[in-house]
Amino acid sequence: MAAGVGMRGLGRQSGALKRKLQPPHGNPPVKRKRKLSINTFRKGTTEADRREEGSSPQKPGPKKQLTDKQNESQKKKPFIKTSSLFKNNPDIPEIHRKEVQQVQEHVFTTDSFSQLNLHPHLISTINTVLNICSMTSVQKQTIPVLLQGRDALVRSQTGSGKTLAYGIPLVQTLQGMESKIQRSDGPYALVLVPTRELALQSFDTIQKLLKPFTWIVPGVLMGGEKRKSEKARLRKGINILISTPGRLVDHIKSTACVHFHRTQWLIIDEADRILDLGFEKDVAVILNALNAARETRQNVLLSATLTEGVTRLADISLNDPVSISIADEIQKVPEPASQTVRESSSSSKCMEQENFAVPDTLQQFVMMVPSKLRLVTLAAFILQKCKFEKRHKMIIFFSSCEQVEFYHELLVKVLSGGSESEQPGHSSLSSGNLQFLRLHGDMEQEERTEVFQEFLKSKTGILLCTDVAARGLDLPQVTWIVQYNAPASPAEYIHRIGRTARIGCRGSSLLVLAPSEAEYVSLLASHKINVSELKMEKVLASLMKDDRFKLHRPGSKKSCGKNPQEVRERATVLQTKFENHVHSSEERVQWAKKALQSFLCAYTTYPRDLKHIFHIKSLHLGHVAKSFGLRDAPQNLTALPTAGSKRKTKPRPKRPELLKKTQGKRRLAELLRSEYSSGMDTAGAKVKKKKRKQRKAGNQQIPT
Repeated sequence: MAAGVGMRGLGRQSGALKRKLQPPHGNPPVKRKRKLSINTFRKGTTEADRREEGSSPQKPGPKKQLTDKQNESQKKKPFIKTSSLFKNNPDIPEIHRKEVQQVQEHVFTTDSFSQLNLHPHLISTINTVLNICSMTSVQKQTIPVLLQGRDALVRSQTGSGKTLAYGIPLVQTLQGMESKIQRSDGPYALVLVPTRELALQSFDTIQKLLKPFTWIVPGVLMGGEKRKSEKARLRKGINILISTPGRLVDHIKSTACVHFHRTQWLIIDEADRILDLGFEKDVAVILNALNAARETRQNVLLSATLTEGVTRLADISLNDPVSISIADEIQKVPEPASQTVRESSSSSKCMEQENFAVPDTLQQFVMMVPSKLRLVTLAAFILQKCKFEKRHKMIIFFSSCEQVEFYHELLVKVLSGGSESEQPGHSSLSSGNLQFLRLHGDMEQEERTEVFQEFLKSKTGILLCTDVAARGLDLPQVTWIVQYNAPASPAEYIHRIGRTARIGCRGSSLLVLAPSEAEYVSLLASHKINVSELKMEKVLASLMKDDRFKLHRPGSKKSCGKNPQEVRERATVLQTKFENHVHSSEERVQWAKKALQSFLCAYTTYPRDLKHIFHIKSLHLGHVAKSFGLRDAPQNLTALPTAGSKRKTKPRPKRPELLKKTQGKRRLAELLRSEYSSGMDTAGAKVKKKKRKQRKAGNQQIPT
């Protein structure tokens, strides 16, 4: 019995225990969490460590050994502190365009200058000093017309010899005057040019033509020079005056010795650019001064493009002119320009349909590049052409002065090995043969002239510039034109690419566009401008030739061929170098932000008819920031002052500041109310103030 009772008691206890352990409402039992030992959080613990701690070793894990090796290799890998360049980029669209027949001009002729009725000394100077034997087409058609004393509107492609087309008849006419020209007579000819560099170049050409005729004195006036020295030269006398419009107007207003009593020639070179730069009012002032001094003179307008402004200027300044246009499809025989002027100004559609002549020795390319990859692609292109291929002379156009300054410093430091030349092992890899120069409107005139002359004489080099170098400049041996920022019009495109393939030489141009800007190619085709596509991958592959951008891995074989993955890795290493340089100091970061802001400001200034191609909303700010070496999209760009902005914009006030302002306004309102209230109120207020002062004084006199 006792045994039975004992068994029943055990059964009851076990049943109660089971009921305790059973979860309520029939839910599945909750698994108890195993307490984790400290060893489970340790990485890389070996078997010996486990034995010492008394843990029973399980089977040796090969996976654990592999991870140890991976950790060692990861330590040796360089840490790339940049986001992926090749992710989240927009698709590059295929360029669909019709093949168009470009307008061609026959630049050279077989006719020599001896066929013209020129002074023998002038012919020998052209042949020996300038090393020119035969005339170009524009010279053949223009010189006889100007020697007859007619006004002319000359339109011809860039690099076709327009300076000599007016310079030769000008010198021939002045040296043949019956009464010999005296220096003190003042200007007999006035030549207006848009930029200082073109003024220097034109002055140099006229000076060479005047070598046999020493009594005729040329001179140049331009901004940036000392007015005092220019006034002294004007007092002594200048017979052929070459000037920029702004500086000449300055002297007309302030220099008493400036007069135009004997001025017989007015030549406006690059007339469309003069108007584009906003010199229309200055030109009007100059024309009024010339008309007041002398009614009759010979006028010449020269340009590579015929704009509405030029036709308007031709109406004002030219008298029954001859229109000379060399392009085969436009005109073959000179005819009066008044008809063409009326036709072109009759409708705005004329400009849209204008076709531009391009030298047949010029190859034109376009490259579609996502915003994130613009910087590394530009750097790869510079290395490909100027380091590996060599013997190239390149001009790169930007849309703002801040960009020119920023990219010049960045490319010099990273590509020329400026920051790495002192380190061992980089001497053989540094791009010592890369010479970077810069040119823009915010530079001092002395520095601008020095840079211009240096690039003029050098056989190789890279010039980073704004459109200040886009007009009229004859820079010999320039083989590549790169338009990093697209021009605002097809006419501007023509002038930029006109810095290469001049006077029959060969040259190439590259236009860099974002995928959202692909329609610009169709716009160029509508003006009979053909461009071929150059693939971005082909340009980036040139980084395989430079081991500075190799991603070093232990046990990696020598790179053979153009492995796309390795090309991407090298591009990422190069981008990292740019970003490390920019982020090496807060000052450089601010500089990059200012350059980015100037780019965005320039992007908003595209004309209305191009807004569907170049719209600020189509840009991804974070991606664009990468092309300036910034790791992230910057904040508060509007608060950054640019070099061109004189007025500093105040940042928007926060809530507490707004509250202070409203309180200040209330206080001001109260003061005004008290000021304009009745005299009795103010008198009462004064009495109250006096009583308060007396009470305070009495309290202070009471001894404690």
